Amino acid sequence: MIKIAAYTRITNRSVVLNGEKIFTAKGENSLNLTELYRNRGIDYPKFFKMDNLAKSGFLGAELALRTLGLDTVTPKKGTAVIFMNSSSSLDDDIAYQQTIKSGENYFPSPSVFVYTLANIVTGEVAIRNKIMGESSFYIFEKFSANNMQSIIEQAFTNTSLDMVVCGWVEYLQGEMDVLVMAVQRDVVRGDEFNTLNINKLYDIK
Repeated sequence: MIKIAAYTRITNRSVVLNGEKIFTAKGENSLNLTELYRNRGIDYPKFFKMDNLAKSGFLGAELALRTLGLDTVTPKKGTAVIFMNSSSSLDDDIAYQQTIKSGENYFPSPSVFVYTLANIVTGEVAIRNKIMGESSFYIFEKFSANNMQSIIEQAFTNTSLDMVVCGWVEYLQGEMDVLVMAVQRDVVRGDEFNTLNINKLYDIK
C-alpha cells in the first residue's frame, strides 16, 4: 500500500505540517517565505537565489522530509520528485517580460530567466536532498486529486521506487497554493494515498 508519510500545506495565510499549524502570516500580510525559512532554522544559502515557485516547493519538501528523519547527504536512488500546477512558470515569465518589453528600458535579467521553466523547482528539491530518481513537472488546468493519484501510482509501478516527493506547487503574482507530500510504499505511518485523503489535505487553509 502507498501512504502519505508526511505533508506540508502552504498558503498565503499559514503553513500546516503533518496536521500542525507551525507558521502564520503577520496581520493582513501574505506569508513571507524568507521568514518561514529563517523561522525553521534551515541552512541552505542557495535558497536566497531561488524564485518564489522554487522557494515554496523547496520549503514544502524540506519541512516534510525532515520530519521523516531523512538527511540531505545520502544519495536517494529510490526516490522521485513529481510536482504539478496550472500556471507553469508564468510568475517568472511576467517578471522577465518586464525586463525586455521596452527598447528604452531594456534590462534582461539572467537571474530571472533561469527560472522561466517550471521544472526548476523539482531540480532544486532533488539537488538539496540528493534525490536520484525521476523528476517531472506536469501542467493541468486546475488541481486534480484524480490526476495526482493516477500519476503517482503509475510512478510506483517502478518496483525500485520506494518514495515520491509530490504535490501541487503553485505561485502566481503573490498567490501561493502548495501541497507537498512524501508518499511511501509499505510503511506503517500515514494515511492511504487516495483521492479522498489528497483532497482532505488540499482543503486545509
